[in-house]
Amino acid sequence: MIKNITNVRGIKCWGAHTGVKSMRRDLAIIYSEAPASVAAVFTQNQVAAAPVELSRKHVENGQAQAIVINAGNANACTGEQGRQGAEAMAQSLAEELNIKKEDVVVASTGLIGKKFPTEEVVSGIRENVAKLSSKSSAGAFAANAILTTDTFAKEGFVEFEVDGYEINMGGIAKGSGMIHPNMATMLAFIVTDVNIDAKLLQKTVREVNEKSFNMITVDGDTSTNDMAVVMANGLAQNEMIKSEDDPGFATFKENLEHLMIHLAKLIVSDGEGASKFITYEVVNATTEKRARTLVRQISDSTLVKAAMYGRDPNWGRIVCAAGNAGLDFDYSAVDLFLGSEQEMFKVLEKGVPQEYDRNFMKKMLRESHVKIRMDMNEGKAEAVGWGADLTTDYVVFNSVYTT
Repeated sequence: MIKNITNVRGIKCWGAHTGVKSMRRDLAIIYSEAPASVAAVFTQNQVAAAPVELSRKHVENGQAQAIVINAGNANACTGEQGRQGAEAMAQSLAEELNIKKEDVVVASTGLIGKKFPTEEVVSGIRENVAKLSSKSSAGAFAANAILTTDTFAKEGFVEFEVDGYEINMGGIAKGSGMIHPNMATMLAFIVTDVNIDAKLLQKTVREVNEKSFNMITVDGDTSTNDMAVVMANGLAQNEMIKSEDDPGFATFKENLEHLMIHLAKLIVSDGEGASKFITYEVVNATTEKRARTLVRQISDSTLVKAAMYGRDPNWGRIVCAAGNAGLDFDYSAVDLFLGSEQEMFKVLEKGVPQEYDRNFMKKMLRESHVKIRMDMNEGKAEAVGWGADLTTDYVVFNSVYTT
């Protein structure tokens, strides 16, 4: 049986249908039997949803014990009524679990600007707490309950050792549209039984986030509700990791990065209307920050994404996008490659266009996985990001989103 978040010690969860969505589960609860260190990153969109504002406050002390997520309504741009709804979600779950309200993280996803159905959501919370379970099926229910336009649930699990202790880490995520994260991406929730200091956990999550959720894009829009949360309850009973120099920290960080990248790539692969999964690499740059900036600029180019959809090897759009990154950029020093994981073709060498079989390249670009690599030839730093193409299906889907 495939392991999921319920295989983390002390974690129980459930996913239920409350009626907010007509046909699918729309409420997820994740509960740790022991108080946990918590770290989170949130959207930088200035229009932040009520649950984002509340959860920012609740994680300030570095402790949490439960997460509750509703789907079908974003509770964004809902004013005082929405703020009270988010508070009611935290309060009702805290009462049912006999924990502090401040130890509850709240998240929402769905349509923006629609009155929040507080009564239905709160009733659902009170009715379903008794169903919390450590069974694998409960983890699957939770993963499905947070979806909106997603076509499949996004889950991941890793297990490793820290100083001789077995550590479990599992996560779920959702997202397929409005994906261009800035400190987070749509919704992602990770639980682990490692014992780690909360401040160190927060620092680590921020750093890993820069290489995972912050390196994906579908449509260039940062949501009002973006949130990534990590809870570590310490039930593995390893000696607390307090420093980056402590035994096991490097292993923990490596596995957290692996899991977050896995979930991030699942989000891209489910991009609304997407027909291609595109990997973007910038190598041999002077700094990692410079490489990341170039990756994000190229991957977010509407023209680049449209070219990939049309199987058009128009590499000039890639170079043009890089030149718009706000950095010093000398294309005459750059090598550029197009292709796939199996085979890459050089289309530009030190600024000089290269001959290639255009028909063969168009055939290669029909593949569902495409790779773009830019070699800066200036240093040793690199970055990688992931994105989707821009299709007519995406435009049609989002032109009638509320109707």
